Amino acid sequence: MKNRTALLALSAVSGGLFLLTLVLVRTVDVAAVGPAGTSIGLSHLNAAFHQLTGQHPLFYSISSLLGYGILALAALMAVLGLIQLIQERSLRKVEPSFLLLGGLYAVTLALYALFEVVIINYRPILEAGQTFPEASFPSTHTMLAVVILGSLSLLLERYVYDEVYCRALKTLCWVVMATTVVTRLLSGVHWLTDILAGVFLGLFLVLAFDLMLEELGA
Repeated sequence: MKNRTALLALSAVSGGLFLLTLVLVRTVDVAAVGPAGTSIGLSHLNAAFHQLTGQHPLFYSISSLLGYGILALAALMAVLGLIQLIQERSLRKVEPSFLLLGGLYAVTLALYALFEVVIINYRPILEAGQTFPEASFPSTHTMLAVVILGSLSLLLERYVYDEVYCRALKTLCWVVMATTVVTRLLSGVHWLTDILAGVFLGLFLVLAFDLMLEELGA
């Protein structure tokens, strides 16, 4: 059993860091340093980091390809849960961990949609054919990578009984997650604070999922 107090503390810290980042980019050092006169908070930090990294199509392509793979993995997990529901013909007979995973995915998708409507700031670049930049905060690409791979690594502990194999798969999850986040950061299509916010929000959701798994003994 994991330390529930530690999980609560970590989830509170990650959620708090996300909210702090949100407040900072709306209130501190706000300046119009983005394309089309768009503003960003912590503008000196964000602009300096963006100038340092520049824009790299190769890193963008890598992060996008990894993102498609991660979404396919999430779809596979959803299909496995649906198959179990069809076989058992009752939600009550579906394994609690799969029900919790479905709830996690639903909340994540809701947040994804929310930040497409509630725009905190815009991207630091204009992509081909655009006249105005897309919404940028948080990096939902980063959030999805953390949530999907983080939750999968937790489920591996419960379904893969070979310790060596389980450790190898978990390591792979974290390596792919880190690679996705880093390549997204270096691609230059987001501000630094967008990526950090995506990591913080994703970690909060994964830790909340872990807490619920522990509570239900799933």
